[in-house]
Amino acid sequence: MYDRLRAEIVAGEFDAGVPLVELSLAERYGVSRTPVREALRRLEQDGLVERGERGMRVRTRSPEEILEIYEVRISLEATAAWAAAQRRTDFDLVRLRRAQDAMAATAADDPPAMAAANRAVHEAIWAAGHNGTVVDLLSRLNNHLTRYPATTLSVPGRWAEALDEHEAIIAAIEQRDAERAHDLARDHMTKARELRLRIYRDESA
Repeated sequence: MYDRLRAEIVAGEFDAGVPLVELSLAERYGVSRTPVREALRRLEQDGLVERGERGMRVRTRSPEEILEIYEVRISLEATAAWAAAQRRTDFDLVRLRRAQDAMAATAADDPPAMAAANRAVHEAIWAAGHNGTVVDLLSRLNNHLTRYPATTLSVPGRWAEALDEHEAIIAAIEQRDAERAHDLARDHMTKARELRLRIYRDESA
């Protein structure tokens, strides 16, 4: 139930702000209200739904929210890269290189595959920092961004640029240059924020 409803919300089958009525959803999916209520609770934790005046509803999108998400994400991604440079193991480097090579081999005309490959590189960096709290927080933030499905990697020139930026971050991690890894990751995510805002403006125009 949770997986089906989450997938449909992410796919845009429910418009932002639309009320999510337990009875209607139970009839839609052929289940009782109990699993619907549990799914809505989990989706609220994910940041995909919110409480409105008439119950739960699909969370609305806004440029202010994008700024809020990235304000935290920029800081955490920079912290993750810094920690990775400090604590990475040889095995972490192998995983980083494999993820980067897989991203480089991904077709630049397949947005879902591009987004997945990019996420794998970031997750490898998070893991190399060996800080479970940072990984958990970044994973939760990523849930919020699923409501903005268009990937910034589809912006002309961004795919190649992101690959180069990843390469520089990984090199800094390999060299245990924590400050450089921090600054590169911060700049990388700052660019992503600006592109995300541009996409939102274009879609809202």
